[in-house]
Amino acid sequence: MMEDEAKRKLKAAELQCKKDRVKMWGNYVPPATNSKAIHDQNFTGKVVEVVSGDCLIVADDAVPFGSPAAERRVCLSSIRSPKMGNPRREEKPAPYTREAREFLRQRLIGKQVIVQMEYSRKVTQADGPTTSGAADRFMDFGSVFLPSPAKGDSDEVAASSAAAINGSQPVGVNIAELVLARGFGNVVRHRDFEERSNHYDALLAAEARALSGKKGIHSAKESPAMHITDLTVAAAKKAKDFLPSLQRIRRIPAVVEYVLSGHRFKLYIPKITCSIAFSFSGVRCPGRGEPYSEEAISVMRRRIMQRDVEIEVETVDRTGTFLGSMWESRTNVATVLLEAGLAKMQTSFGADRIAEAHLLEQAERSAKNQKLKIWENYVEGEEVSNGNTNTVETRQKETLKVVVTEVLGGGRFYVQSAGDQKVASIQNQLASLSIKDAPIIGSFNPKRGDIVLAQFSLDNSWNRAMIVTAPRAAVQSPDEKFEVFYIDYGNQETVPYSAIRPIDPSVSAAPGLAQLCRLAYIKVPSLEEDFGAEAGEYLHTVTLGSGKEFKAVIEERDTSGGKVKGQGTGTEFVITLIAVDDEISVNSAMLQKIVACDL
Repeated sequence: MMEDEAKRKLKAAELQCKKDRVKMWGNYVPPATNSKAIHDQNFTGKVVEVVSGDCLIVADDAVPFGSPAAERRVCLSSIRSPKMGNPRREEKPAPYTREAREFLRQRLIGKQVIVQMEYSRKVTQADGPTTSGAADRFMDFGSVFLPSPAKGDSDEVAASSAAAINGSQPVGVNIAELVLARGFGNVVRHRDFEERSNHYDALLAAEARALSGKKGIHSAKESPAMHITDLTVAAAKKAKDFLPSLQRIRRIPAVVEYVLSGHRFKLYIPKITCSIAFSFSGVRCPGRGEPYSEEAISVMRRRIMQRDVEIEVETVDRTGTFLGSMWESRTNVATVLLEAGLAKMQTSFGADRIAEAHLLEQAERSAKNQKLKIWENYVEGEEVSNGNTNTVETRQKETLKVVVTEVLGGGRFYVQSAGDQKVASIQNQLASLSIKDAPIIGSFNPKRGDIVLAQFSLDNSWNRAMIVTAPRAAVQSPDEKFEVFYIDYGNQETVPYSAIRPIDPSVSAAPGLAQLCRLAYIKVPSLEEDFGAEAGEYLHTVTLGSGKEFKAVIEERDTSGGKVKGQGTGTEFVITLIAVDDEISVNSAMLQKIVACDL
């Protein structure tokens, strides 16, 4: 054993000399690798989700509570746990996969940790299939330390404790070392110049102890088989068959597997080894794409994701979703949303059927009085809509004067209000900007969701844009690519780093001017369907290609849309579109050309 350790130390010393180009290694050229070091990105936070035995999602303490941007995916450096599998590709989980994840869930969920980011690596075919032609994907790796470990865990990672005393790592247990010591993973054998964990020797020692002790994946025993009934993918009738057995148990222990929306979850019930879809009785959060919907999801992930909870089931709806109440640490979880102004009670749902209804009403009243979130414009006696049950919100029709700025296909397009003072104001602000030279590489590293100035490739004009995809590591070259969405026009393209600039907050603060729309009362084929390309081309010709102004009659506001590339995002106006100098709507013209059908 000592001989192997001596070899590792000698090899590490030689490798360091090569990296530093010391003496005889002065002209050494390192081989190309698919990993890059990450510097100065250490942070503290709470573990929100255990994805697998070697991957966590941690909420950064430096980002405001409830913000979706707080969550960071961290893969544990230099270790590999059993693969989770993929039901869609009919891949079964590897042995000890569930045990590894459950081991970390019980120790880490909701706990404060210290994260030292170490390197990022480009995803290759060895990591799993990737979409042909898709942008490169990167995984970020780091070491995660638990300052307050469980009683028996410190004994298993003596190397970590010694290193912490010596000051070479933060106080606490290295989670990767703990996983290896329990036999739930292997150490990755890196090539010489690949980035690796700063605590690589401790990981090798932990793996050696697990091997000698024949623990976990190193044992001759097979992992115990578990057969879980997943009612979330079964027919609604099967869920209804389970209802009596769930109603008989007053408080049922469960684990939150996924947060599907602010008020809807996937739960695992150990007592009957089944997974169910569960929703709060009489409490609804804003629908997808509506204000505060993402914040409601984020709050629930921080509060109950993968936590042990208790539920009471009252009934099941026609889709097979069970309705009832949920408690976490003796707190009714629905009150958390109501107090924060992120949900409202459904008046049509009988309050007498809801457990602790008086607490829910009290929480909602408190949010109303403080005018929080969805109640910010609340006036006593008026009803505030948050998209509680209908996916499509209907309101009194209004008419806007618009110009079409981008056509997506499938009858969808972006418009901009014509003659709007906000449009003129932002255009004047952009025209008055003095565009500086490209920033020094490394001084400006925009990330996904940031608003920047980007140079449009067709006319070289500078416009407000949101970063859609960005390199995971720090920018190394002016030619590195960023995918951007022009928030005032609705178009999207890939631009080099040299065509991006920081933007003044006074210019970026105003909401984007591009509004997503779709033609009402007709169904237009998507670009992938038969006649879809012809429909898209015709719509482009009569709208964007004509240069005309249009009158848009808003028939509905659809808030059910997700974020699908090429199909737009956010609230969608369902409209009748009529050219100002014409009597026939574009909707009718599409039908006459037989590139659409009546709904």
